[in-house]
Amino acid sequence: MDDAYARLIQNVSSVSQSAETTPAFAGSVNGRQPYPLDQWNPTNCGFVDIAIDREGRWFHEGSEIKRQELVSLFAGLLRREEDGCYYLVTPVEKVEVDVALHPLMVVDASPMVTEGQPVLALVLNTGGVFQLSNDTGLNPEHRASGAAYVKLPHGLSALFTRAAWYRLVELADENGDIVSAGERFSLLANN
Repeated sequence: MDDAYARLIQNVSSVSQSAETTPAFAGSVNGRQPYPLDQWNPTNCGFVDIAIDREGRWFHEGSEIKRQELVSLFAGLLRREEDGCYYLVTPVEKVEVDVALHPLMVVDASPMVTEGQPVLALVLNTGGVFQLSNDTGLNPEHRASGAAYVKLPHGLSALFTRAAWYRLVELADENGDIVSAGERFSLLANN
């Protein structure tokens, strides 16, 4: 393990200890209480050899990070900054990571009813759940065969997996629209 990665793991461990007892939290990328990333502004400590491929898999020094708990924890510390780069941020350090396309993946889309109106719950590969709404949007991703992605907090985004996209298509009405949170989203605009 290189020093930067070891330091990152140590800092992540101290941050996560307080979050271990929190209940599942909708509206965060990992289902936990979101970290106050907007309040953490440490200096940039450089680049750590962590990469996220086009399928949302995380790698360290070319080897896939198989522990889902670690991937989920890292996802909660990820943000995209104005320079267009992605960083893992703790209260004491910030390291840049490489992202091939989108850092997160939508792995399922589940219809629900909230406060009497239909809502589509988007389940992320890192354990988070978001509602399809004007905040997330449904944006075409031409680099992924016309699938779509949604916008998330801290400059992040999540691309629909093929299975989740097909699920969305099955849920669409005859006009190719999905209704969620009082808004109408067209799947046809993504082609």
